[in-house]
Amino acid sequence: MQGDLLFGEPYGVIGVDEAGKGDYFGPLVVAACFAHEQIEREFASFGLRESKRTSDSRAFVLEKQIKRISPHQVIVIGPERYNELHAKIRNLNRLLAWGHARALENLLAQVNPIEVISDQFGDKRLIENALMARGRGVKLTQMHRAESAPAVAAASILARAEFLRRLSALSAQYGMELPKGAGSMVDEAGRKFIKEKGPDELVMIAKLHFKNTQRILGRDDT
Repeated sequence: MQGDLLFGEPYGVIGVDEAGKGDYFGPLVVAACFAHEQIEREFASFGLRESKRTSDSRAFVLEKQIKRISPHQVIVIGPERYNELHAKIRNLNRLLAWGHARALENLLAQVNPIEVISDQFGDKRLIENALMARGRGVKLTQMHRAESAPAVAAASILARAEFLRRLSALSAQYGMELPKGAGSMVDEAGRKFIKEKGPDELVMIAKLHFKNTQRILGRDDT
């Protein structure tokens, strides 16, 4: 099947999406998922919806169903690596493009789609320029609310489920709950974390360029 998907005439699409972009704790996860008409019909049969409208427990159920029928790739950029990349790239959109390109590059080794669809985040050339040789001939479409495309909705579920799994693993590793998001509960957890583990360990669990870091460390002058 994979040989046909790769070497036959182009068909189907790849959707790409990410999770963890707005979460202080945990990794950035990028997923790419391939779909054609038959796969899309199967997505519809088990009620696939974009991850933002799906509960955490449901995301894990959908993840298994998606992985069973659709070629996919999931890229995890852990907090330590994320902080290294952000310090080098100095731009979240460029970092996102780098992650999207890695996931796309890996999946394009398996399938030969007509189009790649992603959410709109800045200049589409950020992804086009980041794509390696396998991706340069593929049409790239960026659109607002890209999750309306089934392949993107599926990618969003894969990214969400993996993010939740990794965040839970970090919580277990450090023996404390690391909440989602970037609000006051996150600040509270961060202060507790550095009190127990020290500020140097924050790089292992958090995206340090967020404003939460300054608040957690008591350096917020606003």
